[in-house]
Amino acid sequence: MNERVLVMVDDAFEMSTLVAALRLHEVDVIGEAKSESVGINLLRRIQADVIVLDMRIAGISAVKIAVNMRKENQNIGIVILNSCSDLRLLGESNDEVPLGAKILIKKSIVDFTVLCNAIKESKVAAIEKHKVTWINGNTSFQDHGVTTLMAHLTNTQAEVLRLVANGMTNAQIGRTRYVSEKSVEQVISRVAQELHVQPDQNKNMRVQLVGEYYRWLGAPHH
Repeated sequence: MNERVLVMVDDAFEMSTLVAALRLHEVDVIGEAKSESVGINLLRRIQADVIVLDMRIAGISAVKIAVNMRKENQNIGIVILNSCSDLRLLGESNDEVPLGAKILIKKSIVDFTVLCNAIKESKVAAIEKHKVTWINGNTSFQDHGVTTLMAHLTNTQAEVLRLVANGMTNAQIGRTRYVSEKSVEQVISRVAQELHVQPDQNKNMRVQLVGEYYRWLGAPHH
């Protein structure tokens, strides 16, 4: 593999583990960055072919960083490591991901060659402006690639679910979205239907929805 790779991860242990594994698979890692500013400066100096980014770097979305990286180099290959299959759950837009980017679901990378192949293919995908590809295990999905139940949620429903998971009341959500509490209740009811969360007198609906949110997010919740 001849691609020159810049890795951007803000966790020191994850960075060292990822870089070591990539080099073990003969990937030419030529730079490491823990912030957007360092990453952009390195990109200008070392002329990387591909950047591998964690979804969140020092609190900044990898999507925003990737967009800025493309301003520096319109043909830079992009590989984003993410925990879930729908960026809307993180408050991001699936539509803003730069063309040609590869998004890998972290927990599905049991075979490291999947990541290596994504790195290799991302350079061509960037140059030829392919659609965004989501990679879950050994399966790739073009465009948004959301093949779970979350795909049936509208942008409004996904946003309301995220706000519910963040602990906001219906009134707070209504003020945030400039709609009535009644409208919020209707959206939440529709989300429950889409996610097959059934009314249960012994279970709080919002608690069940929060559980679903974190389950699809792929993050632990206590």
